[in-house]
Amino acid sequence: MFKFQLFLFHVYGILLFSHQFCYGKVMMEYIGATGVPVKLDAVPIEDGIDFHFLLSFAIDADPSGNAQNGKFSPYWADTLTPESIAAIKASHPSVKALASLSGWSIGNKVLRWYNPVDVQQWISNAFSSLSSLARQYHLDGIDVDYENFPRRNSTFAYCIGELITLLKNQSVISLATIAPYHKTASAYIELFDKYGDVIDFVNYQFYTDKVRQARSYVEAFKLRAGQFDENKVLPSYEVNGRGIQGDAFFDALRLLEANGFNVNGVMIFSADASSSDHFYYERKSQDFLLNSTLSL
Repeated sequence: MFKFQLFLFHVYGILLFSHQFCYGKVMMEYIGATGVPVKLDAVPIEDGIDFHFLLSFAIDADPSGNAQNGKFSPYWADTLTPESIAAIKASHPSVKALASLSGWSIGNKVLRWYNPVDVQQWISNAFSSLSSLARQYHLDGIDVDYENFPRRNSTFAYCIGELITLLKNQSVISLATIAPYHKTASAYIELFDKYGDVIDFVNYQFYTDKVRQARSYVEAFKLRAGQFDENKVLPSYEVNGRGIQGDAFFDALRLLEANGFNVNGVMIFSADASSSDHFYYERKSQDFLLNSTLSL
């Protein structure tokens, strides 16, 4: 009897480990940043894909760009209503919605992380405002996309790390992602080193690395996989934008797999741009993921 109980405990441990460290096929899609009236139900979503919409953006600022000490407001497209989010999640149970925090600018005002005078008050305000947004918009998580930092950044890792931890501990969110690029890598590496256990994915903006060939893309991926966690870093693509373009992106994905990386997700920026070409890259990325033979 004791041996049988020990066996069951061993099996339970294996299943628990697998649950904690095994993700499905994931699509991350930024949506709503440019003012294009894109709708969630226009985006193709395949069965077998965990599709995460990153609502762009929730910003700690008023419409003039003045900081609000952690009080986030939604600035994504008006078409992304609470009702539309509830509807897409009802029709596609694998869909999740995340509020992406900050982004590059609001209007012509470039947004920057600022060191709060009182970090605990900032965390408290951010927790309250994001909890309210989560209830209103049926959110499952947040994506951290601060893209500019002061020269003396002393608070970002602590404030964001503690915020994510609090939101998860209070069951406000179940997912948290971060979106570094080459100029902000150091700030996000510090955050990930200290709080990586509460960060689920790294939406690294590879299109900012100015690599246009598949081999160069793989080298860039190797660098960022070493700085973060290769099982959490997602390959990314900017539609009609910077970096690798066209089907060369899928050559890069195949080459990543040939080099032993598990390509179990893709991040695309953005649905706004894709809407004009019938979401070609979303369709092809999901097809690639569903036909990928490697898994975590």
